[in-house]
Amino acid sequence: MRIVFGALSLLVVLAIVGVLAKKQLGAGVAPATPGSASSDGSVTAPTGTPKQQVDQFKKAAEAAVQQTPSPMPDEAK
Repeated sequence: MRIVFGALSLLVVLAIVGVLAKKQLGAGVAPATPGSASSDGSVTAPTGTPKQQVDQFKKAAEAAVQQTPSPMPDEAK
């Protein structure tokens, strides 16, 4: 009897996960085109030659490092 309830519970859970996965895959989110902003508006797709893409990445990484203040370690007392 426990096996039957266990199997039915497993089937119910799998059905729920299947329905949720189908909804997620069928959402139809439009892919970002090069140079367009993502949903949060902060990240753009790299454009141009590979060298230009590397330069864009370096600039973005440097800007991110400069925006984030580094935590100062506490002095040992």
